[in-house]
Amino acid sequence: MASGALADDIRQKLGELSPAERKVARVLLAGYPAAGFETVAVLAERAAVSAPTVIRFVNRLGYRGFPDFQAALRDELDARNASPLSLYETTGFGRGEPATGGDDADSALLRHGSEVFTGALTATLAELPPHDFEHAVRLLADRKRRVTLVGGRFTHLLAQYLGLHLMQLRDDVRFLPDRDVERTAVLAALSRRDVLVVFDYRRYEADATTLAALVQEHGGKVVLFTDTWLSPAAPHAEVVLPSRVAAPSPYDSLVPTLAVLETVVAGVITALGDDARRRMQHGEDIARRAGLY
Repeated sequence: MASGALADDIRQKLGELSPAERKVARVLLAGYPAAGFETVAVLAERAAVSAPTVIRFVNRLGYRGFPDFQAALRDELDARNASPLSLYETTGFGRGEPATGGDDADSALLRHGSEVFTGALTATLAELPPHDFEHAVRLLADRKRRVTLVGGRFTHLLAQYLGLHLMQLRDDVRFLPDRDVERTAVLAALSRRDVLVVFDYRRYEADATTLAALVQEHGGKVVLFTDTWLSPAAPHAEVVLPSRVAAPSPYDSLVPTLAVLETVVAGVITALGDDARRRMQHGEDIARRAGLY
């Protein structure tokens, strides 16, 4: 199985499944991940199919049997809940071992970093669903829509990075305020024209899911940047753009996500065409007159 959320693997294989197997898939997706820990009999009953159908379904996903599928699900949940501290304890960092095993620690670490980052970046861009990427670009380039961005403990930096680029290319781009009164005012004014861009990575933040659900309830669209295990906000998102987070340290890397962001910005510039150039030129002119540059 490829690394990443089992739910994502199930969604990608929906078109290959038989009608009965698709019933099992929908039950699992509707109650993910808890539904995956039901017995075969209970899952078959809930999907109104036979027990052998459930077994055929997990075989279709690449598992030898249902216990194998549940073991993979448990591993996924452990990975989703991993923290820098737990990763520190379960890697060579926590045992005082060199991360690379090389004679020259500095050069070995550079080689290791190059391998890890190159692999994560290559895999992220290769696995990015083209339809979701193109849909994200369309939403962010649609000047009839209002774009609001929000991140988490570390990922607020990525929200700011993308938002500052978008502000140079189009109107109606803002960051979700931190202060309660301002944030409430923004959320109370949500409508069908809103696009919320959310950054949420493992040790997921509950408010990301709440915000995504609110936007969806008001008819708006959610663009979610997350890891390969998928944020709990994913069911509320119109677009999900997952990235690998492998790093040479116990901390998750945001390097692949940054590459995705810059590719999205390139897509928005292309979609806006000459309007993007005119907006950039106008911004330069205003900045000069205001003495900002």
